Amino acid sequence: MAMLLVAFALAGALLCFAQLRSNTTANEIAKSDIKRMESETADLRSKGEQVQQQLSPQQKELLVAAHKLVDSKSFVWSRLFSDLESVLPGSVSASRIAVQNIYRDGDRVKAELELGVLSRDYQAVMGMIGTMNNSGIFQAELRGQDLQTSERTSYTEYTLRLIYTKPYGSPVATAGEVAQSGGVQ
Repeated sequence: MAMLLVAFALAGALLCFAQLRSNTTANEIAKSDIKRMESETADLRSKGEQVQQQLSPQQKELLVAAHKLVDSKSFVWSRLFSDLESVLPGSVSASRIAVQNIYRDGDRVKAELELGVLSRDYQAVMGMIGTMNNSGIFQAELRGQDLQTSERTSYTEYTLRLIYTKPYGSPVATAGEVAQSGGVQ
């Protein structure tokens, strides 16, 4: 019985040593792969720096604009419009939206916008700004107002600076949404 137990113990020890050897070999292969990848990364970084140095100022501006365009593809514009519509009171209507910048702040995508709204009621606009600032989605700031008069009516155009923060849990645009919105996100 003792001999049988010793045989099982030796077989188990041999299996453990074989597994240890296999793990050591896999570890060495992984270390060599990591070293190879680090050298490739360093090589690519140096090539990237060389390319950056060779770019003209106009090409650098174009590169920044291209990066912003790529970032804007991860931004769901229909969600912005929906969120904007939810805070606009009935007596205020949007007249124009101009995108100033799209950027990442940590893990959230933000858009800096200039928003023009039309209204006859100053208090409604101020209430809307308060609602926006309390929403957690918008940061609104009144930048200017311009009285518009015509033969029939008079109203004021208010210019706002908005920072829109994409809410948590908002989906990233799918290919179907991009096609449905005509490719503009």
